[in-house]
Amino acid sequence: MQTITVDTKDHITTVTLNRPQVMNAIDPLMQDELQAAFDGFAADPDQFICVVTGAGERAFCAGSDLKASVAAGGTRTPYPRSGYAGLVERYDLAKPVIAAVNGLALGGGFEIVLACDIVIASQTATFGLPEPRVGAIALGGGVHRLVRQIGLKPAMGMLLACERIDAAKAAQLGLVNEVVPPGELKAATARWCAEILKGAPTALRATKEAALRGLEEPNLATALRNQSGYPAWVAHRASADSKEGPRAFAEKRPPSWTGR
Repeated sequence: MQTITVDTKDHITTVTLNRPQVMNAIDPLMQDELQAAFDGFAADPDQFICVVTGAGERAFCAGSDLKASVAAGGTRTPYPRSGYAGLVERYDLAKPVIAAVNGLALGGGFEIVLACDIVIASQTATFGLPEPRVGAIALGGGVHRLVRQIGLKPAMGMLLACERIDAAKAAQLGLVNEVVPPGELKAATARWCAEILKGAPTALRATKEAALRGLEEPNLATALRNQSGYPAWVAHRASADSKEGPRAFAEKRPPSWTGR
């Protein structure tokens, strides 16, 4: 990998956007490397959580590398198979994904954040979709996810006026789970991961999938009726985790999850 780093430890995959000299802006090579990294995480049965963050202190990700686009003659490189950054259209990823936002998250960087399940932000974090100011549109999931996650009027303010918001405002709008001082971002992320890892990995996947797919159902009754057929729920019912949980509770010991 030339533009990102991928570390795996204790069932946690950490993907770090690693172009700090350009505020971790995404060029075509990074697009391909992110696709490969998320493919690897999704396919690895021993990896339960993915954390996405940025190298350096200035930026999580400033979005697409416009200089690289100009250098390529303005030709738009197609997104990877799973959408922008190899993530925003990865609808079948039931494993939890956490964004640890350590600075600017603009344009495509904010779209990555919006595609994550949990967001932990440094007090220095800033969020925005400034695409119209450079003659572009936030079509990497930004316009669609933002209106769904914070409501129409606040979203339109950010989309049309290109309003930037700080971490505190993002938390107020429900975009961020926790805001921490800059020096505590890594520890806070580890704490969230530790809490998530207390749950059965197969149950967590079934929970995430049910929550997201349920939103796509026409009504609550349909969601309740269909949830037992969702793939992650079917896999959980047949898993060792589903048997280990009740057994560990009965034996008054901590469960030993395998994610299988």
